[in-house]
Amino acid sequence: MSTRFSFKLEATDGRARTGTISMLRGDIQTPAFMPVGTAATVKAMKPEAVRATGADIILGNTYHLMLRPGAERVAMLGGLHNFMNWHRPILTDSGGYQVMSLSDLRKLTEDGVEFRSHIDGSKHMLTPERSMEIQRLLGSDIVMAFDECPRADRPRDEIAASMELSMRWAKRSRHGFDSGEEHAARSALFGIQQGALDADLRKISADKLIDIGFDGYAVGGLAVGEGQEAMFGVLDYAPEMLPVDRPRYLMGVGKPDDLVGGVERGIDMFDCVLPTRSGRNGQAFTWNGPLNLRNARHAEDTDPLDDRCECPTCSHYSRAYLHHLQKSGEILGAMLVTEHNLSFYQQLMQSMRRAIRDSRFAEFAADFRRHYLKN
Repeated sequence: MSTRFSFKLEATDGRARTGTISMLRGDIQTPAFMPVGTAATVKAMKPEAVRATGADIILGNTYHLMLRPGAERVAMLGGLHNFMNWHRPILTDSGGYQVMSLSDLRKLTEDGVEFRSHIDGSKHMLTPERSMEIQRLLGSDIVMAFDECPRADRPRDEIAASMELSMRWAKRSRHGFDSGEEHAARSALFGIQQGALDADLRKISADKLIDIGFDGYAVGGLAVGEGQEAMFGVLDYAPEMLPVDRPRYLMGVGKPDDLVGGVERGIDMFDCVLPTRSGRNGQAFTWNGPLNLRNARHAEDTDPLDDRCECPTCSHYSRAYLHHLQKSGEILGAMLVTEHNLSFYQQLMQSMRRAIRDSRFAEFAADFRRHYLKN
């Protein structure tokens, strides 16, 4: 295990947990939401503005960065933190999910995945070892094991075979990560539980990962079209299959009510493109539910987006002005709504951490749903 990584569980309330992940580049308060910085940028945001929202950690994307500008080039330029001017922890995904989504451009073997770039058609090979090398070159603080992520609606035998392949790749990822001794000494490696919606396969996957040994564990293979009810059904049992003294990360989730439901079921970490993508498309998240700022009803509304929010957008700009920016296609509209959305997500995480410490999480969750889901 990494000597530069620790997780301290500080309070629980039911299955909800709050704690602190400590790393060389700073502490991460959990439950945590990680803004997605796919191509070394959180879209429409300066890094210092992302930090000002309360984010302790962001996510980078191995697949996109290996293609452009290239992991070796990022390393030559001082690593991802220096390259993008973000000097707190970064988690990088393994590239597996993006590669698997290239169904017409990839070939899967035991060794790894051969694929063609969606940018220029160039051919590449991504293996567990190469994924570890790329994440090492990027200088990632939390490295994700290389895995395959099939859709949950595939036949059970295909899901089982995919899970077993991911577990073999997890073991190779562990060896590949450990071979980079200098990087391994200052970073952490997370394994990824697979098995789709099948509890027996999830248990097999969890046991194999625990046997290999990781600093943290992700619940993978969800948020791929199965719907919230099915996702929560898996989260009713999957997190408890993983070690209680390690962070639990739900990948690619989600909507604000997904986050509350995930924390309720024992999840510690989340990431999703939704707050930034929605910000660019005129959707704002508020304590009273999402708003579509393109809607004409906002054209003369002088209220802020959310009167409970103190972010710069809510402090200085009206819904009417944000509506105007969105309808006009102005870049500032994307910037301001993205800043609000990321601030709202961090306020939500902070509120959940406080509720857990005060032993009133059930009350908080019920109150949140009453207001957020009322429309």
